[in-house]
Amino acid sequence: MSLVEYRTILNYRLMISLFPIDEVCPVYHKACLDSFREHVVHCRELPEFKYRHDLVRDVLFNIFRRACISAKEEAPVNFLSDPLEGRSTLRPADILVFGWVGGKHDCVDLTGVSPFVGLGGNVFTVGQTALKAASGKVTKHEKTCLDNQHVFIQFAFDTFGFLTPEAVDLLSRVHRVMHSNAMTPRSPT
Repeated sequence: MSLVEYRTILNYRLMISLFPIDEVCPVYHKACLDSFREHVVHCRELPEFKYRHDLVRDVLFNIFRRACISAKEEAPVNFLSDPLEGRSTLRPADILVFGWVGGKHDCVDLTGVSPFVGLGGNVFTVGQTALKAASGKVTKHEKTCLDNQHVFIQFAFDTFGFLTPEAVDLLSRVHRVMHSNAMTPRSPT
């Protein structure tokens, strides 16, 4: 993680503000930074935003590969295009896992968020923003995947390490596959 992310997360955890008043984001120029620098963690214009997503995707893909689970990174999915527009309307699946759920291919979509996004004056609840982001992605993509005989799984996490139940279920299943594929030493007969 970058120095900016590390400092931000450390200050979040210790509830130490980084500066006394709100300022405008020097990169995005539209959003305000709050005194805890919430915006720095989730600014889409900063290079670290896409880097974090891609890093988690690459690690998850390597876990599938090491577990001998057939998968493809950034897999183009032909049904995610609008025939009227003739162009892709949705991004490729972050990871496409072949034959994962009931013999159907699984489109895994990763979403990483700051736990303080949109918090405003509301009470902080662990995982609230990750769950909200996951719900939005499911609403946006699940029907299209199901209509085309694919399964959609949202792998959402926040920058504090919270994983949605779907992400935990996916990792648990991968763990079970790895365990069943592991060779155990034979006992002497």
